[in-house]
Amino acid sequence: MNKSWIVVASVAAAALAACGGSNDETPAPPVTQEVPGSASASVGGFIAYLVALVASDADMLEPVDVSAVTPPSDDAAEPSVID
Repeated sequence: MNKSWIVVASVAAAALAACGGSNDETPAPPVTQEVPGSASASVGGFIAYLVALVASDADMLEPVDVSAVTPPSDDAAEPSVID
């Protein structure tokens, strides 16, 4: 009886140890060399693109042509929180 409890406790400990979390962080999405259409479509898309630019390695990026981009505005919405 004592031996079976040791086996059960060992299996339970191994199962709990296997359920541990991961320390992997999700990498920032790759920033393309052109501004996506979603950045001009909505304020949220524009902010998401700017956040991706800030999170990327700016020294490794080529200049981005922003001549066709018009930052969207929404006069009826509440101001967005930016971290």
